[in-house]
Amino acid sequence: MNDIFENLYEMTAFSNIIAEPQFLIMYAIAFVLLYLGIKKQYEPLLLVPIAFGVLLANFPGGDMGVIQADEYGMVNVHGAMKNIWEMPLHDIAHELGLMNFVYYMLIKTGFLPPIIFMGVGALTDFGPMLRNLRLSIFGAAAQLGIFTVLLVAILMGFTPQEAASLGIIGGADGPTAIFTTIKLAPHLLGPIAIAAYSYMALVPVIIPLVVKLLCTKKELSINMKEQEKLYPSKTQIKNLRVLKILFPIVVTTVVALFVPSAVPLVGMLMFGNLVKEIGTNTFRLFDAASNSIMNAATIFLGLSVGATMTTEAFLNWTTIGIVVGGFLAFALSISGGILFVKVVNLFSKKKINPLIGATGLSAVPMASRVANEIALKYDSKNHVLQYCMSSNISGVIGSAVAAGVLISFLG
Repeated sequence: MNDIFENLYEMTAFSNIIAEPQFLIMYAIAFVLLYLGIKKQYEPLLLVPIAFGVLLANFPGGDMGVIQADEYGMVNVHGAMKNIWEMPLHDIAHELGLMNFVYYMLIKTGFLPPIIFMGVGALTDFGPMLRNLRLSIFGAAAQLGIFTVLLVAILMGFTPQEAASLGIIGGADGPTAIFTTIKLAPHLLGPIAIAAYSYMALVPVIIPLVVKLLCTKKELSINMKEQEKLYPSKTQIKNLRVLKILFPIVVTTVVALFVPSAVPLVGMLMFGNLVKEIGTNTFRLFDAASNSIMNAATIFLGLSVGATMTTEAFLNWTTIGIVVGGFLAFALSISGGILFVKVVNLFSKKKINPLIGATGLSAVPMASRVANEIALKYDSKNHVLQYCMSSNISGVIGSAVAAGVLISFLG
């Protein structure tokens, strides 16, 4: 009878969890992410599948975790080292499991991040940026965190490739962080993806914190509409629809000429936007890009990235450094945009609300909505949403270009 009960006990996951209590830490992380996604509604479309992927990967005996290959593509398959890229697809699915199949075929090849960018492009309206083009420069200033943390991380002992993957978290763009990490430091994909999406979800907390530290009440009360009346723009857009169609074509061409490695992200972003702006003739393409294709890609991306978060990959000092460095990159990017606005205001009669600089991140449109709520607290008539969207949208392009530059130099 004792043997029966012992076998039943060994059959459950409790024996593994008691032997290796670090699994409990991973469960706690998964539950916190689920709480943020479900209860707080912070980026639920990504945090929920990522968190569930973490759960699946850390149930002992479930074989749902992703086995990380080394720099030569070698993985341990039942005690034998095999090259993941030389294994037949059937063998990957049969011997390593579903999550490994999805990860190596769709994620690590770099396929899904550009597909998600195509969907983002289809859902993006570049109109606010084109109508306030001068404000788009703050999207570039907000990339400060990427390059500052890159340098700091190198000094702390990270390799340049690892430092670049860490710094790109400051762009506040999950697909860009994943794409860059895949190219430069794939062994860090799990913790970097979790940090990137967690901080994106915490935009409603981080932006107010940085704004409170750097901005005065007088600066936050600057009314952009009043500034427009005092100093009206001399440039008028005669045909916005034509401009919105030409914009993605021109941007793709320019990026392809100067930063070819950024084309997978920027090009797909612009293609998605183009089929949206053309209208009824490409509605079916727009509908597929923004709905079914993007939704499927998001599910696969979230679950498989979460499945990389095993105890071996996550519970180490490198991951702690990534979490701390990611926050620093995020905060510095917000600070960079705000400080650049302050500099511009020193030399310009037409003042700009620093909140516009704070939204130079890629977290569209959450960052803009948060900034607008802050502005309304100081002046109930000061709606800055459309102005913030200008720098916010340009931040998407800026972070993708920054990723392309890093991949070109370090890949």
